[in-house]
Amino acid sequence: MSCDLSAGRLLPCKDNLGSIQNVYFCDYDELSSFTLTADEVTDAAASGAAVSLYKYELKGANSLETNIVSSPENGTTFFESTLNLVLHKLTKEDNVQVKLLSFGRPRIIVQDMNNNFFLVGKDHGCSVSSGTAVTGAAFGDMAGYTLGMAAGEPLLPNFISGATEANPFAGLSTISGITTVVVGTNS
Repeated sequence: MSCDLSAGRLLPCKDNLGSIQNVYFCDYDELSSFTLTADEVTDAAASGAAVSLYKYELKGANSLETNIVSSPENGTTFFESTLNLVLHKLTKEDNVQVKLLSFGRPRIIVQDMNNNFFLVGKDHGCSVSSGTAVTGAAFGDMAGYTLGMAAGEPLLPNFISGATEANPFAGLSTISGITTVVVGTNS
């Protein structure tokens, strides 16, 4: 049977960190297909001549959580990922980008604090499921945006082969040379 276990797992070392350091947004239509090897993204195809990734640096309480949703009665299993982002400071430029994220369904690359890169929304993209733009009430309160992004997929978010902070698609030979990482500005 294809769902039989194939490996054990030892207790890992305590050299792991929580949280996320960067996310990279990619418009859904810029990528047309992916190659998976052992559930890792090892290549991808671009829909056009170039792929743009929009990098957001993060600090604080940001997380990616994936729930396994399984129904023995229906014989179905899927994975529901929730990406929680805190974006400090309110700006008119960010208002535009938050609106576009809310209207679109981007694919998202998540770089955790251990320099693992995950592709979230590979098949169906991600949707903004919740969010706020908040000024805070006191001087020390956070002023900015909180976004909840959701994705329902047939697999867990896939690791990306050869990813680097400079280019999360660096290990994907077909698109690594046509990928541009767009870094924001300090406003």
